[in-house]
Amino acid sequence: LLNSNKFTLIGDNAFAGLSHLQYLFIENNDIQALSKATFRGLKSLTHLSLANNNLQTLPRDLFKPLDILSDLDLRGNTLGCDCKIKWLVEWLESTNTTVPAVFCSSPAQFEGQRIRDLALSDFQCVTTDFVVHQVLPFQSVSAEPFTYASDLYVALAQPGASSCAILKWDYVERKLRDFDRIPAHSAVHCKPIVAQDQLYVVVAQLFGGSYIYRWDTAVDKFIKIQDIDSQKTRKPNDIEAFQIDGDWYFVIADSSKAGSTSLYRLNQNGFYSHQALHAWHRDTDVEYVENDGKPRLLIASSSQAPVIYQWNRAQKQFTPQGEVGEMLDVQMVKHFRVKRDQFLCLSRYIGDSKVVRWEGQRFLELQTLPSRGSMVMQPFSVEQRQYLALGSDFSFTHVYLWDEEKQKFVKFQELSVQAPRAFRYVPAADVQLLLAPSFKANTLVYRHVVVDLSL
Repeated sequence: LLNSNKFTLIGDNAFAGLSHLQYLFIENNDIQALSKATFRGLKSLTHLSLANNNLQTLPRDLFKPLDILSDLDLRGNTLGCDCKIKWLVEWLESTNTTVPAVFCSSPAQFEGQRIRDLALSDFQCVTTDFVVHQVLPFQSVSAEPFTYASDLYVALAQPGASSCAILKWDYVERKLRDFDRIPAHSAVHCKPIVAQDQLYVVVAQLFGGSYIYRWDTAVDKFIKIQDIDSQKTRKPNDIEAFQIDGDWYFVIADSSKAGSTSLYRLNQNGFYSHQALHAWHRDTDVEYVENDGKPRLLIASSSQAPVIYQWNRAQKQFTPQGEVGEMLDVQMVKHFRVKRDQFLCLSRYIGDSKVVRWEGQRFLELQTLPSRGSMVMQPFSVEQRQYLALGSDFSFTHVYLWDEEKQKFVKFQELSVQAPRAFRYVPAADVQLLLAPSFKANTLVYRHVVVDLSL
C-alpha cells in the first residue's frame, strides 16, 4: 500500500526484485507520469490501482509485463484521449483484465466519454511530413523526372551552370547522382521525352536558340539532332509533352512579344513544327489536360486570362475554346483531380492566387490564397493525399493539404526554399520525393514521410 503519499513520478524498474508481489495500490498521490518500464518484473501482480492521481497519459504498452493482471483501477485521473492513449483503447478491447469505467478529460469532443467506448477510427493519428532528404549543390529552375531503360532520372535546367543536368537515382544509396550534362548556356527548361524506345531532351534556352538532343546508345552520350525555329520560339518559358492518339507532341510556351507558343510533332526523322498556337501574348505556362477523352491545352499569359484550346481530331489541331475566368497576369496554370472533379490552380506574382473547379466552360472559384511573389503553385498527390505547394520569392513556401470535408486546401507545412521555380513529385521505389528547384540557392530534395503519432 503506497496510498496518500506525495509521489509525482514513478521511474523505470521501480519495483525490481518483487517478482512475487500480487497486490499494488498507489492511490491518492499526485503522480503525473509513469515510465514505460515502471512495472517491469512484476510477473505475479494480479491487482493494480493507480486511482485518484494526476495521470494525463500512459506510456505505450505499460501493462504488457503484467502477464496475469486481473484487476486494474485507473479512476480519478485526467486522461487525455489523444493519439498517445490509442494503444490503451486497443488493449481494453483485447484484455481479460477487469477495468472499472475510465472517462476522458480531453479533448472537448471526447470529454466525459468512457475510454472503452471509443473506436479506433476516432483517433486521427497518422500524419505526414516533408523532410530534407538531399541537398543538390546548385541552382536550377525546372525539374523533370523520367524513366528510361528501367532506371529513374531527373533532368534539371541550370542556367547559372550553363547546362541541363541529368541525374540518375541510385537505388542502393537512395540518392540522386550525376549522370550527364547537356550544354545549355541559358536553359530555362529541359524536357525529357521517352518515345519509341528513344530518349529525347528538348532544351529551351533564353538566348542562342533552343535544341533537341537524343541519347545515342552507341556512344553513350547525348547528340544534338535538331534546332527549334528561333523565329517562333524567342523567349521560351515552359514545355509540355504528351501523346494524342498514339502520336507524340510537345508544346513550348513563348513569353516574348514577337514569338509564338508552338506545337511540335514527332515523326521518324525527329520533331517537326505542327501548329502555331498563341502568338504575341507573352505566354508564361502551358498545361496539358485530358478530360472526358478530350485533349486540351491551357495557356497562361501575362497579357490576358488563361486560354483554353481543345483538340480537333478531324483537323489534328488545337482550336480556341475560350478563357479561364477574367484573371490576368497568371504565372502558372496547373490542374488536379479529386474523385470526379477537375480543378485548376492559377498562380500570380502580384495579387492572390486562386483554386477553381473546372466545369467545362464554367469555372467556380473555390479558394483564394495570398501569394505575393509567387512564381509556382503546384498541386501533387502522394497516395491518397492531395497537396499544393505555393512558392514565394519573399517568404516561405506553404504546403497545403486538401480537406475533403471543407472542399478546400488547409495550411499544412512551411518549407524554406529560396525563390522556388518548380515543385516536382517523384516516386522513387519505396521513397516519395519532392524536388524543389531554386533560382537563388541549392536545389532541395524533400522526402515525404508518414508519421503515426500513436506509436
